[in-house]
Amino acid sequence: MPATRQDLPLEIGANARHRLGMPPARFLRDYWQKRPLLIRHAFPDFTPPLSPDDLAGLACMDGALARIVLHDAKRDRWTLRSGPFDDAAFAKLPKSRWTVLVQDVDKWDADTAALLAPFDFIPSWRIDDVMISYAVDGGGVGAHVDQYDVFLLQGMGQRRWSIDTRPNPPNAFREDVELKLLREFNPTHTWTLGPGDMLYLPPGVPHDGVAVGECMTFSIGMRAPSKAELLVVLAEQVATALPDSQRYADSGLRPATATGEIDAAALRRARDALEPVARMLDPQAFADFFGRFVTAYRGVGKTAARKRAVRPAALDEALARSRFHRNPWSRCAWRRAKRGAMLYVAGEQYACALVWARALCGDAATEGARLAALPARREGVTLLAELINAGHLVWKHR
Repeated sequence: MPATRQDLPLEIGANARHRLGMPPARFLRDYWQKRPLLIRHAFPDFTPPLSPDDLAGLACMDGALARIVLHDAKRDRWTLRSGPFDDAAFAKLPKSRWTVLVQDVDKWDADTAALLAPFDFIPSWRIDDVMISYAVDGGGVGAHVDQYDVFLLQGMGQRRWSIDTRPNPPNAFREDVELKLLREFNPTHTWTLGPGDMLYLPPGVPHDGVAVGECMTFSIGMRAPSKAELLVVLAEQVATALPDSQRYADSGLRPATATGEIDAAALRRARDALEPVARMLDPQAFADFFGRFVTAYRGVGKTAARKRAVRPAALDEALARSRFHRNPWSRCAWRRAKRGAMLYVAGEQYACALVWARALCGDAATEGARLAALPARREGVTLLAELINAGHLVWKHR
């Protein structure tokens, strides 16, 4: 039987079999969206895929979502600056109490994207991005609340995390800062995390992380659209005021069995979140809406169409000698349909055979020889050509 809330530990050690210190099914049952968990040595001997200089370079690039947060402790003033930055911006920073944060680093760096593989027990379309923060001593973003699940992996140095696990903690925001910082924060637990340690936080848990010396933290955040966001896209009109905390939730989630699948349980949860508006659509129409939405939601990068279109016949001829790489900005998902499957890519939908949907939502790189052996080859190759021409797939062949 599941342990009672009081019996569940807040700190656990990872082991060789289980990175979470327990099977994923138990973690999802007992902790997911319910209770924080500190996992010591979740990533043993962890080496960050990026250095602080690499991260600073990325923060200077056009298109990167980067911020610098500074804290004047004497006056308790917080300053937020938005990127992209230049070298001079970093040269003028003080010696302590600042941090730089860059979102979507997994879209820019393949080694960072590889950090998502251990989280494959969560549906891939639920994972938002890997945000990396570098901070000098005393740096942080202040006490705040996230409305989504997040795994905070310590990559370099140490960070001191404080959380408030009390039911219904104070959630009023300060009005004197640009950031959504809590007016009142009374932590119940404080830990210092070292490289490889990881803290899981469900939505709504007040927390504050402060660098102890120089440090880097990797935040694996989940995608949790608010009910208001869903209503805006579905109805194409201004939604009625709904609290930002009312978001897609999947307490009781079971381990994902197929990468990218939007299963019937997920659709039921989304439909429940949108009642009574969802009643305007039949189940199939709602499923297509949701598939398009979750693959387009928070998509800040755009794909460029291929300059010279690929013909299906030419693609079919070279299929066995080809390799396909998915554009990191092109999020994909699929669901079972009455006939085969429906594939969703960056807000578009494509009917296809079930085996093709599974293959195209699997690994970021796919061998053509594997695809050549799949049934419904003609329709599959036509779909491949569409995705290549739209910029969602990169085609390489010998």
